[in-house]
Amino acid sequence: MWIDTHCHLDAPELRPDLQAMRARARAAGVPLCVIPAVQAGDFAHAAQLAHTLGDAYALGIHPLYVPRASDADLLALDRALAAHAGDPRLVAVGEIGLDFFVPELVEPAMRAKQLRFYTAQLQLAKAHGLPVILHSRKAVDAVLKGLRQTRVSGGIAHAFNGSAQQAEQLQALGLALGFGGASTFERARHLRTLAAELPATAIVMETDAPDIPPQWLYMTAEARAQGQRPQPNTPAELPRIGAELAALRGVTTDAWAAQTTANALRVLPRLAGWLVQRADGQSS
Repeated sequence: MWIDTHCHLDAPELRPDLQAMRARARAAGVPLCVIPAVQAGDFAHAAQLAHTLGDAYALGIHPLYVPRASDADLLALDRALAAHAGDPRLVAVGEIGLDFFVPELVEPAMRAKQLRFYTAQLQLAKAHGLPVILHSRKAVDAVLKGLRQTRVSGGIAHAFNGSAQQAEQLQALGLALGFGGASTFERARHLRTLAAELPATAIVMETDAPDIPPQWLYMTAEARAQGQRPQPNTPAELPRIGAELAALRGVTTDAWAAQTTANALRVLPRLAGWLVQRADGQSS
């Protein structure tokens, strides 16, 4: 069994084939996906989709959506977390964090707004007793600083691509590190070294579908310019991605699936309730 800890099933690109796509992933061995919302307007849809598909969800304001967000969105997040407090499918506050890669987001005013929204959402996660799902592109040190200032109850550093030292610091704060399609590219030597050498308890699996495709789905800009259409990344790719990481680590695919599932259950504890419900459903 694989858990896709980060999968944007609410993305418009996946909508036309969503039910069939989710069924294919389940048949491939991915019975559970975590759907992280990215903006206040998506909160209700992410929750509804998780219930419809039998998955889990997180609520948060993504740093790429901070430019259009307002304080009213933070209030909406607080209210949504309170309203869904009894929902076992709500497993985290996310996707939140910082993005210092996009030029427009590192201009002084927008950088300050990012930091304010990140801090506010960490505080909401702490107040509601939830872990976090973090975006930290080119911003791991700043994300770590926020975590040290606001001690949340663990979570996941999604799409991790920092240093071994940063990975160690995140683990010390109770976070696991999300690995997915990027680690399947042979040229991603640093990322593959991390995937091979980090402690087994440090890693959870994710696709970030429809984004961050694995190597076998990647299409060059030249091919796209010629009119070829890329195949979308979906959670059905997770077992093959997981098998690649298992090979890097020199362990069996089954053992790696079991290990990363256990890691996901540890850092997102509400997932354990879903697992119990699933076992009860299978036995009835």
